[in-house]
Amino acid sequence: MLTRRDLLRAGVTSGLGLVVSRWLERSALADAPGTGTGTGTGRAKSVILLYMNGGPSHIDTWDPKTGKVAGPAKAIKTSVPGVMISEHMPRLARLADKLAIVRGMTSKEGNHQRAQYLLRTGYSPNPTVAHPSLAAWVAKRFGEPSTGLPGSVSLGGPSIGAGFFGVQYGPFVVQTPGQLPQNVGYGPGVDDARFEARKSLLDGIESSFAAQTGDAKVDGRRQLYGKADRLMHATSLKAFDASEEPEAVRAAYGDTPFGRGCLTAARLVASGVRFVEVTLDGWDTHQDVFGRTKRLMGILDPAMSGLLEDLQRRGLADSTLVVWMGDFGRTPNINGNDGRDHFPNAWSAVLAGAGIRGGVVHGETDAQGAKVVKDAVTVPNLLATIATTLGLDPADMVQSPAGRPIALTDGGVPVKALLV
Repeated sequence: MLTRRDLLRAGVTSGLGLVVSRWLERSALADAPGTGTGTGTGRAKSVILLYMNGGPSHIDTWDPKTGKVAGPAKAIKTSVPGVMISEHMPRLARLADKLAIVRGMTSKEGNHQRAQYLLRTGYSPNPTVAHPSLAAWVAKRFGEPSTGLPGSVSLGGPSIGAGFFGVQYGPFVVQTPGQLPQNVGYGPGVDDARFEARKSLLDGIESSFAAQTGDAKVDGRRQLYGKADRLMHATSLKAFDASEEPEAVRAAYGDTPFGRGCLTAARLVASGVRFVEVTLDGWDTHQDVFGRTKRLMGILDPAMSGLLEDLQRRGLADSTLVVWMGDFGRTPNINGNDGRDHFPNAWSAVLAGAGIRGGVVHGETDAQGAKVVKDAVTVPNLLATIATTLGLDPADMVQSPAGRPIALTDGGVPVKALLV
């Protein structure tokens, strides 16, 4: 007898099931709460999050210091008088008038997994609730683009799932940026008619299962299969394929996976995707912090500057918010392995684009980069600022499956000094 489990197992051997698995692999099945829409009053229509996995050193990037805590890299002038950043980001230095450099970031999470959760959700991890990420809020409140592409995409990394919003609001994960997603075509011997027949069979089994069990997860799973179906037939599916761009455009981003991810992000935003995360891994520099950070900035500088310039060229700079952030900062002191260790007390983030005041530095750390001494910004406040540019209310609230009211951020309020 063909069971529901048998069918689902068989389903992931076909195009539809394999596309679905891209969502399932990083998102937990959970009950979906009520519906809602964004206000749409923000300047930003989309967000591109450049996530520096591992926690970049603020002292060696955006908040250079002198003396014993400084490394061998020199600080260079930028297009904003009095503002200096690492010499390994010369192209970004020329674009500093477009950037809001937040040097007053601070948090209490010095563990990678906890910090990564906080940076995506605005909450510290809590075993009683799986919080939705900001990307999930965007996907839920604004829905999918009419092009059939997902509302949220993660390029080069897993990101964080949608928590209790349900798997249908989780990110579509593409591990190799710049290429078409795998398994978006029909399997061998499957044509349109057979594909539709398989969908009808699955729908019947899901309906029977839902009637017998009352399992609320069925609706979320059905929505996810619907998203996969639309993606497979999306008119804008080629937005994932960065090879379609002219050589000069691709070269401007740098020939790296992260550079191709940033270029793909620009293409996805142009096709209506609301939230794109691009991961640059390797910032956990407990060893050889200066050599590794130099190499990473060599990847970051052309990719991020290329993205900002390309968004301007495409006419998307005024409707796209670009965010640079990582787990936390690194210690001012150098350890015995020529590295810097985890340091959530003081670190940096960068914002640019829609709704953001460019050419400003917000917050200040002391001479050692060890303590925020002016205009501290918490993670919930940073996420509230991002949400505000999109026209989302940071106090927007839903009920968790346990009946607990959960807001978009944990008491976050937007940083007005960063907003236009």
